[in-house]
Amino acid sequence: MPDEPEQDLDLELTSPLVPLFVITNGRALPPDHEYEHTTLVMAAQDTSAAARTLSPEAGQVMDLVADGFLSVAEVAGHTHLPLGIVRILLAQLEEDSLILVRRPIPRAERVDRELVSAVLEGLKNRFGA
Repeated sequence: MPDEPEQDLDLELTSPLVPLFVITNGRALPPDHEYEHTTLVMAAQDTSAAARTLSPEAGQVMDLVADGFLSVAEVAGHTHLPLGIVRILLAQLEEDSLILVRRPIPRAERVDRELVSAVLEGLKNRFGA
């Protein structure tokens, strides 16, 4: 008899994790660099036929990104799913060619604002504007 409350406690602790495992079909989390918070996703063209066979959560993601680009963080916020689960769903959708992914610009390619300001100031001084 004393084992029963302990067994019930174990079930209570693991029960919230089961739906998340089911949502992802047991897939592993993709690398962090693959779907950063600022990675933009959008539904691909002509995905209506393939979208009918998706899980409800993946369908919800597809509905969100159907009208335009949303960041991974925004998708997680709108779906109320953990970021890791959203990243797994997006990886699955990208593999099925249902979404387009636009990764953020790497740091090395970002524009140096000070340099641009200095060039602009030099042009103003040279040509007067």
